[in-house]
Amino acid sequence: MLTRTGRIGVMAAMPEELQALLDLMPDETAQHRAGRAFWIGHLHGREVVAVLSRIGKVAAATTTTVLIEHFGVRQIVFTGVAGGLGDGVRVGDVVVADALVQHDMDASPLFPRFELPGTGLSMLRPSADQTAAVRATVEQALAPSALVAGDTLADVHLDELGLALPRVHQGLIVSGDQFVHSAQACAALKQALPSALAVEMEGAAVAQVCHDFGVPYTVIRTISDRADDQAHVDFPRFIQSVARRYSLAMVDALLRAQ
Repeated sequence: MLTRTGRIGVMAAMPEELQALLDLMPDETAQHRAGRAFWIGHLHGREVVAVLSRIGKVAAATTTTVLIEHFGVRQIVFTGVAGGLGDGVRVGDVVVADALVQHDMDASPLFPRFELPGTGLSMLRPSADQTAAVRATVEQALAPSALVAGDTLADVHLDELGLALPRVHQGLIVSGDQFVHSAQACAALKQALPSALAVEMEGAAVAQVCHDFGVPYTVIRTISDRADDQAHVDFPRFIQSVARRYSLAMVDALLRAQ
């Protein structure tokens, strides 16, 4: 679970997610670094530094580095949306990463495809115990009872978007500097990385920086679409009505957890 002492960095992929968190923080103040606004405050007695990740691996890596080196965070939680890849991963479901890969990393023939040169690693894995604890907390935060009674989730009307109750998956998330949106690209990813559950553009870069600095991290993604466009949803409405609320509920639960 999250560290009990020290600052916690919360990275949001979407402005709506960041704003929802800031609305709960009673004392946030902004500091600007590397062209970014980092919001320092407290929530549930925890000192938090919240920031927008920016889009793409380099941007997210820069944000992560500043959080660790300048603001001294001792753990990072990253939330956002992603495209679904795995069988049974539906729009509206949530994936907790237990492994992350940069799907566009290819320094072959000098190194095997996907391997990060100089590390001997292709998959980066957060602590198994931490991942299990995070998944349990997320499942509780998004349980049907929370969707009915929780303050954060009471206004989530899944039926209006044609969505089912969220299922929480645990597995591989892949990242790259490409917006994957075609059946052909999706099929190629699934062939190369058959266990991948979701695809996005930042998480594995965040994991690499945290790995280098020895900082624990958590990456959680809400599925906003099937990366092969088999399922369609009103994206702006999904972000406002579902993803933003899920992100806040999950981060809130993680910060409350002992």
